[in-house]
Amino acid sequence: MLVQLGLNRSSVFLRPSVVSRSACVSRQLAKRYQSTVKTSFDEELQILRAQRKNRPISPHLTIYEPQMTWYLSSLHRISGVMLGAAFYCLTIAFGVSTLFGLGLNTENLTRWYKEKFPTWFDWTAKAGVAYLFAFHIGNGVRHLVWDLGKEVTNRGVIRTGWAVLAFSAVAGTAFLFK
Repeated sequence: MLVQLGLNRSSVFLRPSVVSRSACVSRQLAKRYQSTVKTSFDEELQILRAQRKNRPISPHLTIYEPQMTWYLSSLHRISGVMLGAAFYCLTIAFGVSTLFGLGLNTENLTRWYKEKFPTWFDWTAKAGVAYLFAFHIGNGVRHLVWDLGKEVTNRGVIRTGWAVLAFSAVAGTAFLFK
């Protein structure tokens, strides 16, 4: 068939007339022939809502197998927010107390804490802060290693994840009993 059309020579494809004809054909194929109807804004919103009702729902997390990286990423963010919020609350409380002379200092805060909270709550709070702090430090170092371009393969990510969990267990226990 190429011979009948005279397209069996390579020079045919390089001629400008062939290129311009093919561009013209592709432009015609690319046109979208559709009719439009003038609508008001409210009618457009109704059409959009009707179209959204027919769209499939994204499968989201229900079809995926949970992975360690999900949990560690979520825990890293949560630990950062919790530790940061505690730090800022204490810093603001001490700053406001100093400005207005309210008498909040570490000795008064320690005495109030020891009087009001039972021992089991004290150990629970210390453990929570110690393990979250250790985890956040370990995962921060993990991210710095990734920034260097190291351990970014699937095996490396899983290996560093287990290393962070082991570090968190050891360092958190050390922080707790210090």
